[in-house]
Amino acid sequence: MTDQLRKFQQFKALHEGEAAFVIPNPWDAGTARLLASLGFAALATTSAGYAFAKGKRDSAASLSRDEILENASEIVAATDLPVSADLEDGFGTDPETCAETIRLAAGIGLVGGSIEDATGDPAAPIHEFDIAVDRIRAAAEASQGQPFLLTARAENFLRGRSDLADTIRRLQAFAEAGADVLYAPGLPDLESIRTVCRSVDRPVNVVICLSGPSHSVDDLSEAGVRRISVGGSFARAALGALMRAAEEVRTRGTFTYAA
Repeated sequence: MTDQLRKFQQFKALHEGEAAFVIPNPWDAGTARLLASLGFAALATTSAGYAFAKGKRDSAASLSRDEILENASEIVAATDLPVSADLEDGFGTDPETCAETIRLAAGIGLVGGSIEDATGDPAAPIHEFDIAVDRIRAAAEASQGQPFLLTARAENFLRGRSDLADTIRRLQAFAEAGADVLYAPGLPDLESIRTVCRSVDRPVNVVICLSGPSHSVDDLSEAGVRRISVGGSFARAALGALMRAAEEVRTRGTFTYAA
């Protein structure tokens, strides 16, 4: 058994458990090692955390596929844990581009990755339904035969379209197109999360600390969630601590933060 296949089987088994598991989001090899040392079972990259570290905006327009995959490769190499990647919008509208992104991701040792249906265009922020499904279908076909779990993201609630019915319709179509895990970031409350979980036949990922109220692992698990990520919130917490320490030094001339 290859190391990648072993990690894939571990990752897949986590989604098949009866309770939700937390997959934290490191943004580089160092934070990956810190999180692995705490006993987490898997890791997921964060495009936001990586973008913050590089002084860029978190968008496919600012982050290239090459640099996202290079960063993910360093995280894969840093620990023995399964790693899934935030692959933005697949780095192109064309379904074949999404498929190539999946092939490249699997090729560097990732055992999972997500493709979202956001366009990056403020005037039309979400891909039309048919092209969104075609993109996931192409990505799923590219993942067949690979030790890789494909996550499909429906971005409505992050892009000003608070349409739960359309979100569920998209997630159901993504599942039919071959997605292994479903993800609708920004759902407004626990009842919406519960409704999504009841409406689909795939494991559901929920991101915490992105928008709306926070929920406990137990609450989300009871609602039917199987995977909980933290997105860029660990990176924001770390950078927030840096800013508070620097502000103390600059404004007060003291160094109590170091305690």
